[in-house]
Amino acid sequence: MEDVRATSAWVATHSSHVTVDTEGIEKVVESVENSIPKVEWNYEGIHYFDNGPLTLQYLFVLDALNFCFWPDKELNYDDLASGLKEALENDQTVFDAHRLQKYTGPELRKMLKWPRPLPLEDERVRLLHEVGFELERSFGGKASNIVECCGKSAAKLVSTIARHFPGFRDHTVYKGRQVFLYKRAQIFAADVWGAFKGKGYGEFSDVGSITIFADYIVPAVLEQLGVLRYSSSLDNTIKSNKEIGSGTEEEVELRACSIYAVEKMRDLIQKRTGKQVLSVELDLWLWAHGISNPSLQHHRTLSIYY
Repeated sequence: MEDVRATSAWVATHSSHVTVDTEGIEKVVESVENSIPKVEWNYEGIHYFDNGPLTLQYLFVLDALNFCFWPDKELNYDDLASGLKEALENDQTVFDAHRLQKYTGPELRKMLKWPRPLPLEDERVRLLHEVGFELERSFGGKASNIVECCGKSAAKLVSTIARHFPGFRDHTVYKGRQVFLYKRAQIFAADVWGAFKGKGYGEFSDVGSITIFADYIVPAVLEQLGVLRYSSSLDNTIKSNKEIGSGTEEEVELRACSIYAVEKMRDLIQKRTGKQVLSVELDLWLWAHGISNPSLQHHRTLSIYY
């Protein structure tokens, strides 16, 4: 995770379109430092949980598909999480590795009870096949074996996933430098930690190594809070709902500067209060704040990574 932190910091210090506002960070920290809002992992009740290996299989499939909802205005993460939950409750073999390798787009839609093609549907199906194949080849078909082989290390879990599953390799090149973001690999580790409340499968000695999960919502919330500032051209692009290309300077800066800014918030909270706060906790708070504000305008990028 130090690669994520270091390369995000490099982007923030060389950014052309997004600025991290130190005063904005201080104001937000002043408002929350004594009572950081705690958001429960499954506060909406939309996730499958049975306190066993099947939960890990569910979460891994969920996080393999957890990207790019915005092109369909009626589709969101809740539809994916609850749809997969219901499918698993109806058939506990639905996410078996050999079955994941065979699903088609229409079958995925039927599983989610979605009436029309999903955004990036071909990519979602490809990633299901990839997950099923590699789970079967290297982990006995079970996501629980990935977690168990990582010795209670969230950082090792993220690196293992990125090494074995190309669809989770969320990195790019920015101004000649490689930048690591790893949103979906990190969110799997965080989901496991949150679902199991830091115990059993969810016990990680280094959960503090996880950064925030750079997506659409968090940058928009940070901009609204005055933590991020956009150039006029980027601001106009977002407000006019124009698409921003994956891997462009603007897109990388939005994501990397969000990671850097929240790390700075986290450090400042600890400095002022002496309390350690996790980036995953700040991410949950920011994300919950964002989805409760339907008028929030976010950037639009077609990407399998978020």
